[in-house]
Amino acid sequence: MHEKVQEFNDYRQKMNDKILDSDNKVIKRIFNLDTNTFKEGHLPVKTKELLGLVASAVLRCDDCVQYHLEAAMKNGVTKEEMMETMSIATLVGGTIVIPHLRRAVEYWEMLENK
Repeated sequence: MHEKVQEFNDYRQKMNDKILDSDNKVIKRIFNLDTNTFKEGHLPVKTKELLGLVASAVLRCDDCVQYHLEAAMKNGVTKEEMMETMSIATLVGGTIVIPHLRRAVEYWEMLENK
């Protein structure tokens, strides 16, 4: 796995564990809601991950973009599907999303090369 991808996943896991160890009921419920939202339902997981990717890009959250890129790839999203999804995010979010698009493409390439 590419070193930067591994660092991101290790950091995310470490900090999530610390956060959840705080035993805050509201935070635990938010994490649980997030987990359950992205499970298979009336919409396939692949579609949900692409929706999460658009929302994350528009809200300009690079950590979220990286998370959804990795989950999307694991659920069979192709580079062409990812790029079309990011084109929607850039249209909706405007040109301020372009730096996040650049980082998304860079991270996708890291995922392809892991």
